[in-house]
Amino acid sequence: QVQLVESGGGSVQAGGSLRLSCSISTYFYGSTLLAWFRQAPGKEREGVAAIDTFGGTAYADSVKGRFTIANNAAEHTMSLQMNDLTPEDTAMYYCAAEPRERISSLNPLHAPSYMHWGQGIQVTVSS
Repeated sequence: QVQLVESGGGSVQAGGSLRLSCSISTYFYGSTLLAWFRQAPGKEREGVAAIDTFGGTAYADSVKGRFTIANNAAEHTMSLQMNDLTPEDTAMYYCAAEPRERISSLNPLHAPSYMHWGQGIQVTVSS
């Protein structure tokens, strides 16, 4: 059973940076797709970024050029470096994992496709 634990959230002023980490207990046999999602109060959960174990990445348009996802398989850790944060980035952030073959390559940021989730961590950006 895959277990995911997020860390690194907190509060920051607009224009600042935060780095989120996700500890991954084990990877799926074959290729694993790892992703970050976020959910603000009253809004649906939305995909932020995804990476597979071969290094392929996908980003939501709203974070391209500001956020960077990375996977360190040796340390079983996925990270999300977030730069130039805005109040619109305020949300609960979740990491997720799924066998690569179960996720459509056309939409790797589709939340309902993921069955394995962390508990979430809060990111608050003040203006």
